[in-house]
Amino acid sequence: MKRVVKPPPAPDKPPPERHKKALAGMIGVDLILPLATYYGMRWAGADPWLALILGAVGPLVRITITTIRIRRIDRLGVFTLSILAIGTAVGMFSADPRLLLARESWLTALIGMWILMSLAGRRPVLFEVTIAVMPPDAAAQWERDWDTSPFFRKVFRTMTLAWGLAFVLDAVSRVIMAYTLPIDVVPIASIGLLLVMLFAIVYGTKFYAGRRLAASESG
Repeated sequence: MKRVVKPPPAPDKPPPERHKKALAGMIGVDLILPLATYYGMRWAGADPWLALILGAVGPLVRITITTIRIRRIDRLGVFTLSILAIGTAVGMFSADPRLLLARESWLTALIGMWILMSLAGRRPVLFEVTIAVMPPDAAAQWERDWDTSPFFRKVFRTMTLAWGLAFVLDAVSRVIMAYTLPIDVVPIASIGLLLVMLFAIVYGTKFYAGRRLAASESG
């Protein structure tokens, strides 16, 4: 008899408070603060190059403080810190603000490649990240499904492929925007692109997983 893989039960409680605070801090410092810094500096008459350089200070400080506080740096933190450092170093030797605008594509490209390369490992990074924030009972069920169901593994690997390609496409789009749009439009357009990409990939993969699981149950 064909084994039916059911999705884990929906969480009956919100994620731990620390996850909410960490997410809020990342959104505020890594997205909103650089944007506010850039447009605030531009409104005050600053050069685009200077506004972009100063916009990187907030995320750099956040990563540094987090590293000191928990005494370690995660892989995403390494990526972000590396891109900020490289972008700032490049900016010191070039007065071209478009080059600084394009540096954001390096981060999303690295994340996309990291996700894609995880497909060669035992378990893709999307699975690891997801179960890390799930309630223990649901995470344990997913662990069992991963170990026993080839179908479950195939669905997750397909979703991981979609996430990786989405970040790579985002990186390419950011380079195009950096060199084609008016300079002052690019920062807000980059945020818009990120939000649209995340919305599309989150709900797209949820729809895909739901359809595949429903097809498995009916089969």
